[in-house]
Amino acid sequence: MRMRPKKNRDIRLERVSGLLAAMDGERVDLLSSFGAERELFVELGCGKGAFVTGLSERYPSAALLAVEKVTDVAMMAMEKADRAGCKNVRFLIADGAAIDALLPAGCVTRLYLNFSDPWPKKRNAKRRLTSPLFLERYKTILASGGRIFFKTDNRPLFDYSLETFDSCGYGLENICFDLHNSPLAGMNIMTEYERTFSEKGFAINYLEAFLK
Repeated sequence: MRMRPKKNRDIRLERVSGLLAAMDGERVDLLSSFGAERELFVELGCGKGAFVTGLSERYPSAALLAVEKVTDVAMMAMEKADRAGCKNVRFLIADGAAIDALLPAGCVTRLYLNFSDPWPKKRNAKRRLTSPLFLERYKTILASGGRIFFKTDNRPLFDYSLETFDSCGYGLENICFDLHNSPLAGMNIMTEYERTFSEKGFAINYLEAFLK
C-alpha cells in the first residue's frame, strides 16, 4: 500500500533541504556534505528517522548518511533529525540498490540494514538487501575493517542471510535470535518499526558481518 502524498511537501522539503547530502554528479560528495573527513556510517532504508537520530546522539563525531528512496518518508526523517538538532546527519533520497555507484569505494565504516523488505517469494530473492548481488556491492564501499549490522524480525530472511553472508566470504559475529533479551540489548537503537513489532511480541534477529 503506497503512502498518500504529504501536504505541502515542497515547502516542507525546502525547510530541511540543508540536511540533503551534497552531490558531485551522481555520487555523494562526502567532504562537502560533512565538512571534514570522519568515519562514515550509512543506513540503507532509514524509514522515519528514529534510528539515525539515535545514532547521531550516540556517535556525534561520525558522519551519518541516511538513504531512503521514498520521498515523503525521507522528508519525515529529515524533519525528525532537524527537530533533534542532528548536526552530523545527511540524507540521500535515492534507491539504495545503487549504493556502490552512489558512494566512493572503501568509504563506509558501518553499514546498517534495519528491517529490510524480506521479498519472501523465491523469484524476488535477488532483491533482498542481503542477497549475493548486494553483498558483493557492499564489498566495494566498505572500508578496511568495515562492518554490516543487520536486524530483522523475519526469521526466514535472517536464516537466508546467514547463508549468503557466509557464502560471499563474510565473517559473522554477535548472531542473535532475540536481540531484546540478549546481552546486546543495551547497545540497541530501535527503529519505529522495531518498537511496534517488539511490543507485539516479535523476536528481533541480529548479526554483525565483516570481510574475512
